[in-house]
Amino acid sequence: MVSPLAALPASAGARLPVSLYADSEQASAAVAQQIADLIRQRAADGRPCVLGLATGSSPTRVYEELVRLHREDGLSFQNVISFNLDEYYPMAPGSLQSYVRFMREYLFDHVDIRPENVHIPDGTVPPEQIPAFCQRYEEQIREAGGIDLQLLGIGRTGHIGFNEPGSGPASRTRLITLDHVTRTDAASDFYGEENVPRRALTMGVGTILEARHIVLLAWGEGKAAVVKRMVEGEVTDTVPATYLQRHPAVQVVLDEAAGAELTPRKTPWLLSLPCDWHDAALVRKAVTWLARSVSKPILKLTEEDYNENGLSELLAQSGPAYDINIRVFNELQHTITGWPGGKPDADDTHRPERAAPFPKRVLIFSPHPDDDVISMGGTLLRLVDQGHEVHVAYQTSGNIAVFDDEAIRFADFVADYDQAFHFASGEPADNLYHRVANFLRNKPPGQVDSDEVQQIKGLIRRGEAKSALRYAGLDPDERAHFQDLPFYETGRVRKKPLGDEDIRLTMELLNRIQPQQIYAAGDLSDPHGTHRVCLAAIFESIHRLKASGTPWLDDCWVWLYRGAWQEWDIDQIEMAVPLSPSELTRKRRAIFKHQSQKDRPLFPGADQREFWQRSEARNRTTAKIYDELGLPEYEGIEAFVRWAF
Repeated sequence: MVSPLAALPASAGARLPVSLYADSEQASAAVAQQIADLIRQRAADGRPCVLGLATGSSPTRVYEELVRLHREDGLSFQNVISFNLDEYYPMAPGSLQSYVRFMREYLFDHVDIRPENVHIPDGTVPPEQIPAFCQRYEEQIREAGGIDLQLLGIGRTGHIGFNEPGSGPASRTRLITLDHVTRTDAASDFYGEENVPRRALTMGVGTILEARHIVLLAWGEGKAAVVKRMVEGEVTDTVPATYLQRHPAVQVVLDEAAGAELTPRKTPWLLSLPCDWHDAALVRKAVTWLARSVSKPILKLTEEDYNENGLSELLAQSGPAYDINIRVFNELQHTITGWPGGKPDADDTHRPERAAPFPKRVLIFSPHPDDDVISMGGTLLRLVDQGHEVHVAYQTSGNIAVFDDEAIRFADFVADYDQAFHFASGEPADNLYHRVANFLRNKPPGQVDSDEVQQIKGLIRRGEAKSALRYAGLDPDERAHFQDLPFYETGRVRKKPLGDEDIRLTMELLNRIQPQQIYAAGDLSDPHGTHRVCLAAIFESIHRLKASGTPWLDDCWVWLYRGAWQEWDIDQIEMAVPLSPSELTRKRRAIFKHQSQKDRPLFPGADQREFWQRSEARNRTTAKIYDELGLPEYEGIEAFVRWAF
């Protein structure tokens, strides 16, 4: 059984018990084992096990682990009766976005559950029959003996199921209108917000609260804010998940990123919890928090500031304030470097990167074909300008993030190009254009693109990536590596799990380049989950290479950047690369080379700004925080954290 990193009981800081795990994989394995134990116990008692099930990205690893337990450990689902939380309305069960299809693909088609024991709200019920259907759904739950364990995720609005803000504790299974934020978050699944259904069938908050035991899952930095409101906030119908505080048996299961904003993790000194003030990272977190809380530069913090804001113990152990201030200020100052690849022939004692070797072989992993320039474009340009051998690995094709009319435009261009220069050999390009155009004009929303269309969209993204590298001063024929990892190439937003072929391709590239410096996307807030899978591929590849005694790894450092969604907290940053106004402009121009993502990205996520706008705002915000803490003022800063493998 996987044990959590920390168990945070309901207390003055947390009104719900929390189990915090190092990552979602460990957390999911623990929850799956808990469900398996319950199923087996009910079977031993000769009783059915009634499960309330959720969809979305949060429970997928739980279902994968349950399938593994069924196949390898003989876990039987013969005694399981399931009730799903919700379904879009209207929604045909065979549609790509249907929760019927989701549950079959992730769980039901792979275990021995009886079909008659599966219950999912019906997205095809005629409107006039919906009230009767919802009433019957409630009756079926009662006839089964009530739900033994209810699995939940949480939306950014604080919804559980599809119980949007305003849903009260007495609400029952019903048809509900979806919040704009919820529809925006679902836009990627439907290839555009305009295709997301406006309504859904959902169990009510009251229905959920009648379950005997509730387990809520949340992963990634993007959920941290709403998790804090749920766990530590007052009960309110504006955050329906807070009603879980009234349930006697709730378990909130988080990875470290989702739990990062909880008071016991973020500011434990405010709860008078034991703090290890010998931990330099904790001291740095406390001091930067204090400086920002009282709006002072670090070097101006006084002993009164420490005493009046819960840090008297730190002051007593490590004071006076001046000494603490100087130490933390110097630590932050030493993160700043204009030489991300290391400065040659320089004392690197207090620099984040080694001076030697110089120049370095650098490998930048980019999950999508534009993450490199969006997330660390200024650093990429700096590395090239300073003479390093820079390679960029584009881990996926990014083909689903291209609008249909872009594919038609490029197919039309090829047809015209062929006619002008007579390059065709075999089928005329005009035939391809008409075939592609006809397919896309008649394609229903959400339908998977044909192989030809997927290939065209992939080539569009590939051409844009090459253009950006040329602008940066790199020859894409030598320095661009298009991996097209198989897990991504489904033609759908929902991807395959990470596989051995993904790992093999990554290990092969690493061994071929043998980099002395690696950059990878370390953020988990990417709404599609692609960044998370791409990072897992890199980590697993490095672990395998290290286990095999690969010698070049001894001289390799790995730096993690974050994507367009969120930045590292100031106390986490280990390398800060400052950008001048002209460098920020160059970075923007490199981003603009990705024209299919310009003006309006197909999958913008919760932030409707263009990627270049998000990127610049993030870089300027980081620079502003450094400035407010009393450090040098820059136009922008790109931030990195080192992964010590």
